[in-house]
Amino acid sequence: MTSYKPVRDPLNDKLLTPENSTLILIDYQPTQVNSINSMEKNTLIRNVVTVAKTAQLYQLPIVLSTVNVTNGKSLDTIPALKKVLGDTPSYDRTSINAWEDKEFYAAVQAAGRKKLIICALWTEACLSFPTLDALHEGYDVHVVTDAVGGTTKHAHETALSRMEQAGAHLTSIPQLLCELQRDWNRTKTSEGFVELLIEANVFPSS
Repeated sequence: MTSYKPVRDPLNDKLLTPENSTLILIDYQPTQVNSINSMEKNTLIRNVVTVAKTAQLYQLPIVLSTVNVTNGKSLDTIPALKKVLGDTPSYDRTSINAWEDKEFYAAVQAAGRKKLIICALWTEACLSFPTLDALHEGYDVHVVTDAVGGTTKHAHETALSRMEQAGAHLTSIPQLLCELQRDWNRTKTSEGFVELLIEANVFPSS
């Protein structure tokens, strides 16, 4: 069986591809995780770990950031996520809006990709502010809604609405995986694709 059309240009595709996207992860730290009330915390951790594994499977650049670690006011990225990310550089800041941090901003620019897949805590602050700024600068921003959370369900939903109205795309882990994989015939990643769908509870494990 063959496809009816040739593979589209992965750099200029309107959809997300492994070649045109960057993953941004912001403030997945113990204090922030423990303050989330819009989603069950263990589910949140499992989901953001799945997103990180997705980025690694498809070899996306990853920009990781924390807040107030170097000044001793906060703990570093949670161990479950840190274990997956390994030696991925982390850009620590004091600004609530990561977009206003010089090193973080330079890292996003250095990735050289205009499509940003973003996950952050909280939805109403550290996710929404860089998303709104990135949109203003012409980036195409995709928010992974099942891997982010806010201090309340109302704060979370209100922030998602604001970002969507500003032009952000709301996505989910299953949609993200399918968008990056796109074709079962891409055998280099198809096995990992299925494993991550199982991890995301899309497919049964047995």
